[in-house]
Amino acid sequence: MASSRLDPIVTEPTATGSVPPRVGEQIQRLRNERKLTLDDLSRAAGVSKSMLSEIERDRANPTIAVAWRLTNALGISLDQLFAQQRPAEAIRVASPHDIPTLSGDNGGYQLRVWGPIELAGKFEWYELTLQAGAALRSNAHEPGTREHLTVLNGTIEVEVAASTRRLKTGETARYAADDSHAIRNAGRSEAKALLVVIHG
Repeated sequence: MASSRLDPIVTEPTATGSVPPRVGEQIQRLRNERKLTLDDLSRAAGVSKSMLSEIERDRANPTIAVAWRLTNALGISLDQLFAQQRPAEAIRVASPHDIPTLSGDNGGYQLRVWGPIELAGKFEWYELTLQAGAALRSNAHEPGTREHLTVLNGTIEVEVAASTRRLKTGETARYAADDSHAIRNAGRSEAKALLVVIHG
């Protein structure tokens, strides 16, 4: 009987000796991380259990259609699955265009997110630019969170609860960030700071 277009493709060497990427191990790791059984993922993806077992053991390579169903069920994109097949780089370089930038207070402040996305919620660092009179106000973070703010240029005030301290270029404030707090440009020109957030 002819194979349907959703059947796995058996991995075979080409004339040059290369083979398609082997994604079975990655799918199995992702399934285990999510505490899913073969049955769970099979039902969620609409892929037979026997086909899934063959794929995970790298005895067959999935078609794009099957890979899409599996990644959808696992909550990742196809790009993310195949990206994990690339060899790790000894040095990864991010260009300025790769750095996310957040703006607020009607353009009064700008946060450049220098930390990698995988550390978000644990350890983050930002370049904070404040226009004259602008402020970055934050609600309380989770218990135990601390911030470290180093002024690169200008004059900045840090307000935590009922306390306020004014900092000049080169000074660093370290404070608990599990209460509402604000970082304010207290000068007449643009101010810039390095902000490090260590979550509790």
